[in-house]
Amino acid sequence: MDKSIPVLPSRSLERTIRFYSRLGFEGRLLAAGTWAIVTRGDLELHFFPYPQLQPAENYGGCYLRVSDVDGLAAVFGQAELPRWGIPRVESVEDKVWRMREFAMVDEDGNLVRVGCPLQGVMRGD
Repeated sequence: MDKSIPVLPSRSLERTIRFYSRLGFEGRLLAAGTWAIVTRGDLELHFFPYPQLQPAENYGGCYLRVSDVDGLAAVFGQAELPRWGIPRVESVEDKVWRMREFAMVDEDGNLVRVGCPLQGVMRGD
């Protein structure tokens, strides 16, 4: 099985795990607290410590392709994050590039886009 796993910066690995647990992920610290992994089903994100990170200047990001973008957006919505600023979760939208997606920005300014192809869109289309 081939798999790609994003590695994102975190000002505090413990705080990052707490934040993502609000979104339904399970997290753990590894390597004597110098690495964190959060998972939700087959989704997996890794984090490395970067204490001096400025969230508003962070260009970290990733894209999570899921089968049920609306379901995951509903779970993220239960965390009651604002719609703007850092952190935030945005509304689900159908994009012109034929994906249904939303975006979440975590407390460290990492942009996590979540989406799935619109109905009838074939891979490589």
